[in-house]
Amino acid sequence: MVTAIVGGNWGDEGKGKLTDVFAEHADYVIRFQGGANAGHTIINEYGKYVLHILPSGVFQKGTVNIIGAGAAFNCEAFRRELEELRAGGVPEPDIRISDRAQLVMPYHVLFDQLEEKRLGKNSFGSTQSGIAPHYSDKAMKIGIQIAELYNKNLAAKVERICTIKNATIAGLYPDAEPLNPKAILAYLAECAEYLKPYLCNLAQTMHDALKTGKHVLLEGQLGSLRDLTNGIYPMTTSSSTIAGYGTVGACIPPYEIQRIITVVKAYSSCVGAGPFTTEIFGEEADELRRKGGSDGEFGATTGRPRRMGWFDAVATRYGCMLQGATDVAFSLIDVLGYLDEIPVCVAYEVNGERTTEFPSGDRLDDAKPIYETLPGWKCDISGIKKYEDLPENCRKYIEFAEQQIGYPITMISTGPDRADMIYR
Repeated sequence: MVTAIVGGNWGDEGKGKLTDVFAEHADYVIRFQGGANAGHTIINEYGKYVLHILPSGVFQKGTVNIIGAGAAFNCEAFRRELEELRAGGVPEPDIRISDRAQLVMPYHVLFDQLEEKRLGKNSFGSTQSGIAPHYSDKAMKIGIQIAELYNKNLAAKVERICTIKNATIAGLYPDAEPLNPKAILAYLAECAEYLKPYLCNLAQTMHDALKTGKHVLLEGQLGSLRDLTNGIYPMTTSSSTIAGYGTVGACIPPYEIQRIITVVKAYSSCVGAGPFTTEIFGEEADELRRKGGSDGEFGATTGRPRRMGWFDAVATRYGCMLQGATDVAFSLIDVLGYLDEIPVCVAYEVNGERTTEFPSGDRLDDAKPIYETLPGWKCDISGIKKYEDLPENCRKYIEFAEQQIGYPITMISTGPDRADMIYR
């Protein structure tokens, strides 16, 4: 059986916690796309950890954690996170890396930084983790697949890459130093030695696992609205955040995914640029930001304050639709207990017309939220584990959101700990 845990919004929905919870009963957990440009925050008996590249099943004994073929693999981030787990007393996890995953190179990070600086006010709000240059090189066939670290012709390929990259530096970033092929080859040799014990043929591994009835958990990064094809393009990430891409990034047949848990927030937040219809500002946003998450709403990777907004049923319905949600996990509802009234965006006004469809292009930029307001519950619901124990107005809020998005909310997170869950 294969279960996918993915995001239905702009990212930062709480997927790490859900993956940590469900990994207890999984044989394999696979990060199928994305890289170290977003973090999954997990709080459990070992403490608080923010994972950027490691799968969120690393805290569960007996679970094999795999970085999939579709991931943007940063070797330095991998080594750093693994050392953090060891230093924190976490038992040594069973980790494997697909040999078809591609490396995020130091020059990818450099080019990301240089391009954001060059774009200035027109920048994409990148985390500057090298993700866009990495996936661009992959499409241009000048990326470096981990399997290629052991190829005889690696030096020739690096020379070819440097020719292209140095011409780009000369043309667009003349103040930057040109790339040195010898330094790059030395870095790759170090990566090859360090990574060799972790590598696997993921397609064969998954074939054997599914044939013998193993339970596989796919962990997505970011959310539907950051999907390269179907998200708020061009203010998206550079990979596909959709559960369907898990079949590619995790090397499994498409018919094997039986359950798609789509995590959405009980309000909205967003890191980075792009249209954000329900965005709020000033003290109203600051108060929600301070109360949100385990340490407030700040980017797990960048530390930037997240943009804040009210629950957007239009965007969330679209996000769940893209994912093919079988279940919706409603996260961070405990944050809203301070409010007398809670606005919910039920439709948009676009060019004077009401719509419940999520628009594309500059129609989304022009969209204005249409709200319905629900009464708050004005109490702390943290840690409640039974649905009937929630205040009536809290249950009404959940049921209203469920009605608006049209997908069943079967899980409700009432706090940051893995035990703070309600199952409906």
